Amino acid sequence: MNYLSWLADPANWSGPGSIPVQILVHLAYSLISLVIAMFIALPLGVYIGVTGKGVNLIAGIANTLRALPSIGVLVLAVMLVSLAFTNDLAYQIPTIIVLVMLGIPPVLTNTYAGIQATDPAAVDAARGMGYSTRQVLWHVQIPCALPLMLSGVRSAFLQIISTATIAAVVSLGGLGRFIIDGGATSNYPEMVGGAIVVAAVALAVELILVGVGRLVVSPGLRRTSTRRARVSSAKPEPSTATIAFDLTP
Repeated sequence: MNYLSWLADPANWSGPGSIPVQILVHLAYSLISLVIAMFIALPLGVYIGVTGKGVNLIAGIANTLRALPSIGVLVLAVMLVSLAFTNDLAYQIPTIIVLVMLGIPPVLTNTYAGIQATDPAAVDAARGMGYSTRQVLWHVQIPCALPLMLSGVRSAFLQIISTATIAAVVSLGGLGRFIIDGGATSNYPEMVGGAIVVAAVALAVELILVGVGRLVVSPGLRRTSTRRARVSSAKPEPSTATIAFDLTP
C-alpha cells in the first residue's frame, strides 16, 4: 500500500477540510493554549524564583500535571463543561484546558530555575549600585534567565502541538481529524499522512522558535559569555612546583 498517496492527492490540499485549513485550526488551538499557559506560568515562575517560596509545592504540582492522562482529563472536562454550555464551547474550552495544563510545567519550571540560577555576584553588584528589587529583576535576573525561559516556552509549545491532535476525539478540527477519521474508516494512508503532517508542523515550529530565540537573546550577552569563557580558559594554571631544601650538615 502506498502510504504517501493521500499526501500526493491534490483534493486533500483544497477545500474546507483540507490540510492547510486543518493546520491553521491546529495552530490556533496551540497558540491560544500557549498564551494562556505563559500568562499563568511566567509571573508565578518569576515570583517563585525571586522569593524562593513554594518551590517544592509547585514542582510537585508540575509533575502531577505531566502525569495526568490527557484524553481522560479531556473527557471529564467535556462532561463538566457541557453542563454550562451546549454549543461548540462545550468541546473547545475543555480542549484548551488540557493543552494549557500541558504547557504550564515547562514554562514554570524553566522560569524559576532561570531566575534562581542568576549569578549572585551580579545581583549583589546591582543592589550595590542602588537598584531596587524590581530593577534587579528586570535588568539583571530576567535577562540572564531569558535563554532558559525561552527553552521552556519552546518545549511547552512543542508538547502542545503534539497533543493538540486530541481535539479530534471530541469532534473538533485540527490535524488529529485525519488520524481519527482515517482510523475509523481504515484509511491507513490518511492516518499516516496526518501523522507526517503533525511531525512536519512540529519540526517547522521548532526551527522557527530556535531562530526567534537567537534573535531575542541579546548578542551582547552572548559575546560576554564567550569572552568570559575565553578568559577562564586562558588563565594560567596554579604552579605545583615544590622547593626542596638541603638540611644535611
